[in-house]
Amino acid sequence: MKNFVEPIERLINEFSKLPGVGTKTAGRFAYSIINRTDTEVREFAKALTDAKTKVRYCNICGNFTDKETCSVCVARDHSIICVVAEPKDVLALEKVRSYNGSYHVLHGVLSPLDGKGADDIRLKELLARLNGGKTQEIVLATPTNVEGEATAMYIAKLIKPLGIKVTRIAQGISLGTELEYADEVTLTRALSDRREI
Repeated sequence: MKNFVEPIERLINEFSKLPGVGTKTAGRFAYSIINRTDTEVREFAKALTDAKTKVRYCNICGNFTDKETCSVCVARDHSIICVVAEPKDVLALEKVRSYNGSYHVLHGVLSPLDGKGADDIRLKELLARLNGGKTQEIVLATPTNVEGEATAMYIAKLIKPLGIKVTRIAQGISLGTELEYADEVTLTRALSDRREI
Protein backbone atom coordinates (compact mmCIF):
# COMPACT_ATOMS: atom_id res chain seq x y z
CA MET A 1 0.00 0.00 0.00
CA LYS A 2 1.40 3.34 -1.00
CA ASN A 3 0.84 6.69 0.72
CA PHE A 4 0.44 5.08 4.15
CA VAL A 5 2.49 5.78 7.21
CA GLU A 6 4.30 2.52 8.03
CA PRO A 7 2.69 1.92 11.48
CA ILE A 8 -0.77 2.51 9.98
CA GLU A 9 0.02 0.16 7.11
CA ARG A 10 1.11 -2.53 9.58
CA LEU A 11 -2.05 -2.05 11.64
CA ILE A 12 -4.25 -2.29 8.54
CA ASN A 13 -2.36 -5.40 7.48
CA GLU A 14 -2.93 -7.04 10.90
CA PHE A 15 -6.65 -6.19 10.95
CA SER A 16 -7.08 -7.53 7.40
CA LYS A 17 -5.83 -10.94 8.60
CA LEU A 18 -9.04 -11.33 10.63
CA PRO A 19 -11.76 -13.45 8.98
CA GLY A 20 -14.23 -11.38 6.95
CA VAL A 21 -12.21 -8.16 7.23
CA GLY A 22 -11.22 -6.63 3.92
CA THR A 23 -8.76 -3.80 3.35
CA LYS A 24 -11.39 -1.03 3.61
CA THR A 25 -12.77 -2.33 6.90
CA ALA A 26 -9.23 -2.88 8.21
CA GLY A 27 -8.47 0.73 7.33
CA ARG A 28 -11.54 1.96 9.24
CA PHE A 29 -10.46 -0.14 12.26
CA ALA A 30 -6.92 1.25 12.08
CA TYR A 31 -8.04 4.88 11.88
CA SER A 32 -10.49 4.28 14.72
CA ILE A 33 -7.63 3.03 16.91
CA ILE A 34 -5.46 6.02 16.00
CA ASN A 35 -8.26 8.44 16.92
CA ARG A 36 -8.76 6.88 20.37
CA THR A 37 -7.11 8.15 23.51
CA ASP A 38 -3.94 6.51 24.78
CA THR A 39 -5.95 5.00 27.67
CA GLU A 40 -8.53 3.52 25.29
CA VAL A 41 -5.80 2.03 23.10
CA ARG A 42 -4.06 0.50 26.14
CA GLU A 43 -7.39 -1.01 27.26
CA PHE A 44 -7.95 -2.41 23.75
CA ALA A 45 -4.45 -3.90 23.69
CA LYS A 46 -4.96 -5.34 27.20
CA ALA A 47 -8.27 -6.91 26.15
CA LEU A 48 -6.50 -8.59 23.20
CA THR A 49 -3.65 -9.82 25.38
CA ASP A 50 -5.97 -11.02 28.15
CA ALA A 51 -8.15 -12.90 25.66
CA LYS A 52 -5.10 -14.69 24.29
CA THR A 53 -3.39 -15.45 27.61
CA LYS A 54 -6.31 -16.05 30.01
CA VAL A 55 -8.88 -17.88 27.90
CA ARG A 56 -8.63 -21.66 28.02
CA TYR A 57 -10.78 -24.72 27.44
CA CYS A 58 -13.24 -25.82 30.11
CA ASN A 59 -11.95 -29.05 31.68
CA ILE A 60 -15.38 -30.67 31.20
CA CYS A 61 -17.00 -29.46 27.97
CA GLY A 62 -14.13 -27.85 26.05
CA ASN A 63 -15.84 -24.47 25.68
CA PHE A 64 -13.83 -21.28 26.16
CA THR A 65 -13.59 -20.02 29.73
CA ASP A 66 -11.24 -18.03 31.94
CA LYS A 67 -11.65 -20.51 34.80
CA GLU A 68 -10.94 -24.23 35.10
CA THR A 69 -14.63 -25.10 34.64
CA CYS A 70 -17.01 -22.89 32.66
CA SER A 71 -20.15 -21.37 34.22
CA VAL A 72 -22.43 -23.60 32.12
CA CYS A 73 -20.83 -26.82 33.39
CA VAL A 74 -20.98 -25.58 36.98
CA ALA A 75 -24.71 -24.78 36.88
CA ARG A 76 -26.34 -27.09 34.33
CA ASP A 77 -27.95 -30.50 34.12
CA HIS A 78 -25.40 -33.03 32.85
CA SER A 79 -28.00 -35.68 32.00
CA ILE A 80 -28.38 -33.99 28.59
CA ILE A 81 -25.28 -33.07 26.59
CA CYS A 82 -25.53 -31.01 23.40
CA VAL A 83 -22.58 -31.78 21.12
CA VAL A 84 -21.42 -28.86 18.96
CA ALA A 85 -18.50 -28.34 16.60
CA GLU A 86 -17.14 -25.01 17.88
CA PRO A 87 -17.38 -22.68 20.90
CA LYS A 88 -19.27 -20.12 18.77
CA ASP A 89 -22.08 -22.70 18.47
CA VAL A 90 -22.53 -22.70 22.26
CA LEU A 91 -22.94 -18.93 22.15
CA ALA A 92 -25.56 -19.22 19.38
CA LEU A 93 -27.56 -21.87 21.29
CA GLU A 94 -27.35 -19.95 24.56
CA LYS A 95 -29.06 -16.95 22.90
CA VAL A 96 -32.32 -18.90 22.58
CA ARG A 97 -32.51 -19.51 26.35
CA SER A 98 -34.53 -22.71 25.88
CA TYR A 99 -31.82 -25.31 26.49
CA ASN A 100 -30.85 -26.16 30.07
CA GLY A 101 -28.47 -29.04 29.54
CA SER A 102 -24.69 -29.01 29.24
CA TYR A 103 -22.48 -28.93 26.15
CA HIS A 104 -19.56 -30.75 24.61
CA VAL A 105 -17.42 -28.85 22.10
CA LEU A 106 -15.63 -31.03 19.55
CA HIS A 107 -13.40 -28.26 18.16
CA GLY A 108 -14.02 -29.42 14.63
CA VAL A 109 -15.81 -32.08 12.63
CA LEU A 110 -14.71 -35.18 10.78
CA SER A 111 -13.26 -34.13 7.44
CA PRO A 112 -11.07 -36.74 5.75
CA LEU A 113 -10.32 -34.38 2.84
CA ASP A 114 -8.81 -31.92 5.33
CA GLY A 115 -7.02 -34.71 7.19
CA LYS A 116 -9.30 -34.44 10.25
CA GLY A 117 -10.19 -37.81 11.73
CA ALA A 118 -11.73 -39.05 14.96
CA ASP A 119 -8.49 -38.50 16.90
CA ASP A 120 -8.37 -34.83 15.84
CA ILE A 121 -11.62 -33.79 17.53
CA ARG A 122 -12.72 -34.22 21.16
CA LEU A 123 -14.51 -37.59 20.79
CA LYS A 124 -12.46 -39.42 23.46
CA GLU A 125 -13.37 -36.71 25.95
CA LEU A 126 -17.06 -37.05 25.08
CA LEU A 127 -16.98 -40.83 25.57
CA ALA A 128 -15.14 -40.39 28.89
CA ARG A 129 -17.96 -38.12 30.10
CA LEU A 130 -20.49 -40.88 29.42
CA ASN A 131 -18.79 -43.41 31.70
CA GLY A 132 -20.32 -41.77 34.75
CA GLY A 133 -23.74 -43.16 33.83
CA LYS A 134 -25.61 -39.90 34.42
CA THR A 135 -26.09 -39.01 30.76
CA GLN A 136 -29.57 -39.82 29.43
CA GLU A 137 -29.50 -37.96 26.11
CA ILE A 138 -26.97 -36.69 23.60
CA VAL A 139 -28.22 -33.89 21.32
CA LEU A 140 -26.15 -33.69 18.15
CA ALA A 141 -25.97 -30.07 16.96
CA THR A 142 -23.08 -30.32 14.54
CA PRO A 143 -23.32 -28.28 11.32
CA THR A 144 -25.86 -29.37 8.74
CA ASN A 145 -23.23 -29.67 6.00
CA VAL A 146 -21.74 -32.97 4.76
CA GLU A 147 -18.94 -33.03 7.36
CA GLY A 148 -21.31 -32.15 10.21
CA GLU A 149 -23.79 -34.83 9.18
CA ALA A 150 -21.01 -37.43 8.89
CA THR A 151 -19.76 -36.45 12.35
CA ALA A 152 -23.27 -36.75 13.82
CA MET A 153 -23.75 -40.20 12.29
CA TYR A 154 -20.34 -41.35 13.54
CA ILE A 155 -21.07 -40.16 17.09
CA ALA A 156 -24.52 -41.77 17.03
CA LYS A 157 -22.99 -45.12 16.05
CA LEU A 158 -20.52 -44.86 18.94
CA ILE A 159 -23.09 -43.89 21.59
CA LYS A 160 -26.27 -45.81 20.74
CA PRO A 161 -24.83 -49.17 21.90
CA LEU A 162 -24.35 -47.57 25.34
CA GLY A 163 -28.13 -47.28 25.75
CA ILE A 164 -28.11 -43.49 25.72
CA LYS A 165 -30.79 -41.67 23.71
CA VAL A 166 -29.21 -39.87 20.74
CA THR A 167 -31.10 -37.03 19.04
CA ARG A 168 -30.26 -34.68 16.18
CA ILE A 169 -31.42 -31.07 16.04
CA ALA A 170 -34.31 -30.66 13.61
CA GLN A 171 -33.63 -29.43 10.11
CA GLY A 172 -35.20 -26.02 10.66
CA ILE A 173 -31.67 -24.90 9.94
CA SER A 174 -30.92 -24.88 6.23
CA LEU A 175 -28.39 -27.37 4.93
CA GLY A 176 -24.96 -25.76 4.96
CA THR A 177 -25.87 -23.07 7.50
CA GLU A 178 -23.55 -22.42 10.43
CA LEU A 179 -25.32 -22.25 13.82
CA GLU A 180 -23.89 -18.81 14.59
CA TYR A 181 -25.85 -17.32 11.64
CA ALA A 182 -29.20 -18.92 12.45
CA ASP A 183 -31.83 -16.71 14.09
CA GLU A 184 -33.15 -17.42 17.59
CA VAL A 185 -36.59 -18.64 16.46
CA THR A 186 -35.03 -21.16 14.06
CA LEU A 187 -32.62 -22.41 16.73
CA THR A 188 -35.43 -22.73 19.30
CA ARG A 189 -37.51 -24.76 16.86
CA ALA A 190 -34.53 -26.89 15.84
CA LEU A 191 -33.84 -27.75 19.49
CA SER A 192 -37.47 -28.47 20.40
CA ASP A 193 -38.05 -30.57 17.25
CA ARG A 194 -34.91 -32.66 17.61
CA ARG A 195 -35.33 -36.29 16.70
CA GLU A 196 -33.79 -39.54 17.77
CA ILE A 197 -31.30 -41.09 15.34
